[in-house]
Amino acid sequence: MMKKIYFYPAIFQVEEDGYSVFVPDIPGCMTQGDTMEEALAMVQEAIGLMLEDVAPADYPAASLPQDLVLEKDQFALMVPFDKLAYDKKYNAKAVKKTLSVPKWLDTLATEHNVNFSNILQNALMHELGVRKT
Repeated sequence: MMKKIYFYPAIFQVEEDGYSVFVPDIPGCMTQGDTMEEALAMVQEAIGLMLEDVAPADYPAASLPQDLVLEKDQFALMVPFDKLAYDKKYNAKAVKKTLSVPKWLDTLATEHNVNFSNILQNALMHELGVRKT
């Protein structure tokens, strides 16, 4: 599975005590941070929050950084957004799935104290080519 990372230009506004940040391509996507590192982490999280219920196929198109109009004390950076990493961090809540296995296999697995959820998670991650972290 190929890892998909999206890039959006973010406008950073230098403030007295840090940075305000907004992403012009995602309406309402704004945040702030006391340091550059914190502002960058916060804008990546803000992008995730704003796109959380949007299918990747429907993500807004990213502007070119050179097309942005900047004001005094502003600069633009391309910010990477890794949807899979975001989901692993913020959407790790377990969901119940119903599945069927032959009775003989259920009996054998139960006798051996097999954790069905763990086996299924590991098999799905292997099949999809992803890791927990």
